[in-house]
Amino acid sequence: MNLFRNVSDASTFDPGTMICREGDAGDSMYAIVEGEVEVLLGDKVIEVLGPGDFFGEMSLIDQSPRSASARAKTACRVAVIDERRFGYMVQQTPYFALEILRTLTTRLRRRLGEMA
Repeated sequence: MNLFRNVSDASTFDPGTMICREGDAGDSMYAIVEGEVEVLLGDKVIEVLGPGDFFGEMSLIDQSPRSASARAKTACRVAVIDERRFGYMVQQTPYFALEILRTLTTRLRRRLGEMA
């Protein structure tokens, strides 16, 4: 998803910096503009994401604690998407909502496959 590649208000993170932590409250999601981010369950890296990918959407959508942590693998820039911005993106860019749903479905199917 490259909707955020030209965003001017992206946050920057140095390698090794925790962007969000499992169990914390989550009022935003993140879209990676540059760099790589590791998604962790406990101390285990379960996924490495790059430009165009996003994370943290579950907590934003259901207002539950974060289900995983995210750490900058490399220097990275990420767009922070709060609930207001998320709602605007869903209204103005239906493809954005579809992409969120597709990614959630893919991640769920992958987790279910790991449990089998």
